Amino acid sequence: MARKHLMVKLVQIASLLFVFLGCLMLFVYSPYYSKLVVKALNTFVPVEVNELAAESQKMASLSENDTLEPGSDLWIARQAYLKVMEKELNKSQMTDLSTIQTRYKLLQNSIIEEQQKEQNNEPIKPSIPLLEVSASSEVQTESTQAVRELLELNNADNKERMDKYIHFLLTHEIVEPIIEPVNTETLQDVQHIQDQNTVQSSVEKSKPYAIVVLGGGLTFDKDAKTIVVNDYTRLRLEKTLEIEKQYQLPIVLSGVEAPYMQAWLKDRGIDAKLLEDRSMNTCENTRFSSLLLQKKGGAPTVILVTDEYHMPRTRRLFALNGIETIPVEAPMPTQLTQWRPSVKNYDHSRRANYEMLASIRDVFLGSSDCREVP
Repeated sequence: MARKHLMVKLVQIASLLFVFLGCLMLFVYSPYYSKLVVKALNTFVPVEVNELAAESQKMASLSENDTLEPGSDLWIARQAYLKVMEKELNKSQMTDLSTIQTRYKLLQNSIIEEQQKEQNNEPIKPSIPLLEVSASSEVQTESTQAVRELLELNNADNKERMDKYIHFLLTHEIVEPIIEPVNTETLQDVQHIQDQNTVQSSVEKSKPYAIVVLGGGLTFDKDAKTIVVNDYTRLRLEKTLEIEKQYQLPIVLSGVEAPYMQAWLKDRGIDAKLLEDRSMNTCENTRFSSLLLQKKGGAPTVILVTDEYHMPRTRRLFALNGIETIPVEAPMPTQLTQWRPSVKNYDHSRRANYEMLASIRDVFLGSSDCREVP
């Protein structure tokens, strides 16, 4: 009798589990599950900007043309040149700008010649990518620290070079007489300094400086040969077309899809010049885009375009890199139904589940497979 009673209990438990799983599956295929997950992500995923990282994203006149690598000798020389020019512009009696311009050109040539000598004397080493992938945590920590110090002009090494270059620009004796007038490039630099000072003194930090669009993948065209953007990426680009008309800001395209995204926008009359085409995942999207913006002058706030499920995790990662984001959600390829269960709803639920698990991993364990530098 007792055995029969146990069997009844097991059947009852099994029935309850079956009903629970059935209700859960029905809920997952409903339009309400994905909405609940998104609400939870927007509530619990933190997006506070890291203050230390934000120091490198200073308010500035974002330039699309500066191609110097952050932390390089030429980059520091340009920072020194802009600093000297700014001081001269603030004086009541300015030194002839053409003199500083000539010294800067001499300094650039000197640095380039020195770099060429070092390259000629340096033995060629074979590249072994597998060793880079299996680097120890100690090496990765050093790499992280190097990235953080890359744009800090006050660290010992950078400050020494900065002082050296400023001294050169102020005191170097020019043998040949200066005949050339101040050229267009120098006038542009003067305008850049004036614009930057205006931005720093009058513009609130919350104003967006750029539009950042994250790639959502690629696919084959109808001919099964040509690679094109997939529906996720296309819808993000269509949303970008809408907001570009309103804000008219520089556009940053992030992900290996960037060249294809650039071509898509160009076909529709938009020239996106800032490409970050090295990133392979969301962590790299945010990290490499942040470095690119630092190199171009800094962007403390950007408009971020991606889908609603991807948005909370991406905003958090940008915040860790010192960038505040204004979210603009792009639609999904499929639309939720009003109330009834549907396979289209499951597409949203699956996307929501992925982002929920990825957010939990990022918050508690950190992002995996995320390179420090592009």
